[in-house]
Amino acid sequence: MYTINFEPICQMSDEQFYQLCRKNPEIKFERNKRGEILIMSPTGGETGNKNSEINAEFVIWNRQTKLGKVFDSSTCFKLANGSSRSPDVSWIEQSRWDSLTPQQKEKFPPIGAIAFLYREQT
Repeated sequence: MYTINFEPICQMSDEQFYQLCRKNPEIKFERNKRGEILIMSPTGGETGNKNSEINAEFVIWNRQTKLGKVFDSSTCFKLANGSSRSPDVSWIEQSRWDSLTPQQKEKFPPIGAIAFLYREQT
């Protein structure tokens, strides 16, 4: 992971961060609560497989319970502390998801707090 601090030259808004991510889809960006941009490295085969298995378990469970929505590691969420993060897998209760506007669902959903499963760097 690499961290870049743009503070000396600009303060990046949520919309600017979203546009940066959209213009560079081949790069996985996150942003910490200090506004620093984090460039995430890809995983290795073993970690990718473990992440896929975890995601599958969440999907199967959620299909059975129909309690919410499951998201993969490409989904970035705007958190209450100001950071924008992409956990390896995430689940959102249906009522929380339904309370968002279509625009919030399309961009980086402002969910507040979610459980994170971060991959090991290989």
